[in-house]
Amino acid sequence: MRVNAYAAPAAGEPLAPTTIERRAVGANDVLVEIEYAGICHSDIHTVNGDWGPQPFPVVPGHEIVGHVTEVGPDVTRHRIGDRVGVGCMVNSCGECANCLGGDEQYCVHGMVATYAGTDRDGSTTQGGYSTHVVVDAGYVLRVPEGIDPAAAAPLLCAGITTWSPLRRWGAGPGRRVAVVGLGGLGHMAVKLAHAMGAEVTVLSQSLKKQEDGLRLGATDYFATSDPDTFAQLAGRFDLVVNTVSAPIDVNAYLSLLAVDGALVNVGAPAEPLSVHAMSLIGGRRTFAGSMIGGIAATQEMLDFCAEHGIGAEVEVIPAEQVNEAYARVLASDVRYRFVIDAATLR
Repeated sequence: MRVNAYAAPAAGEPLAPTTIERRAVGANDVLVEIEYAGICHSDIHTVNGDWGPQPFPVVPGHEIVGHVTEVGPDVTRHRIGDRVGVGCMVNSCGECANCLGGDEQYCVHGMVATYAGTDRDGSTTQGGYSTHVVVDAGYVLRVPEGIDPAAAAPLLCAGITTWSPLRRWGAGPGRRVAVVGLGGLGHMAVKLAHAMGAEVTVLSQSLKKQEDGLRLGATDYFATSDPDTFAQLAGRFDLVVNTVSAPIDVNAYLSLLAVDGALVNVGAPAEPLSVHAMSLIGGRRTFAGSMIGGIAATQEMLDFCAEHGIGAEVEVIPAEQVNEAYARVLASDVRYRFVIDAATLR
């Protein structure tokens, strides 16, 4: 079937309306009519060529919420009419140790990205800035009715990207968690860590979003541009989650960790980050990275968000404003996630 979409025709060029071909629904596939698609900074990095050559034209979008309109004959976990989500991956080998262990995102053979990826049949995947998508049923999530669908869309990337390190490194009661940056990822990290019971501190360049940070669940908010901040907070945190996609002074942030604390990077700057060995050795500290989460973890996160009334803070836009939205994301002029209303593509 041919469907309407917005695509980047080449690196650095504005997105434009187009039509794309979606494959026929196979035995284990689900056809999703898309309601909302979030705009992630990764979309912008990809279409600008920041992460290397891409198979243009590219339809971005890996924060997808919609409802099922067709299922293959072998599908048992989804039914027509179900509200569902599709995140950052749409396939993996399903056979390696990582896939079998619920970490499909770390598939030994490479997980298949929702867009600009090569699917198992050799086709190039195209994302959620479109009216419909066909996805293997094993990579389709159930979106609980208790979450507003527009606010749910960013959970499929921003939510699981921050949930994963918070769960892995034990955010919870009695734990002190710092979140670096209060953007699309950071605001979700604050909401989730607070709901998990941790004491949350936001570390941002300035105090201009302090009121928001405290409203979202932070106990404290500090400006990293203030030279006293790092001295005042030295050794305080069990976990620091860095959400910014720009270079940081890793050693300065490591100094904020208690013994056995972890600094986890979920932001993906293009530039290398430098770390001194003694910054780790001196406090038995860990500097780590984390990338989204497996299907089971993503479902767990969605269910947790429904239980605790958590959704992203969103600004819903029509598809024709996508290029303006990209410019505003780069200017940090969104609080906190743009979401495309896919009905405007029909």
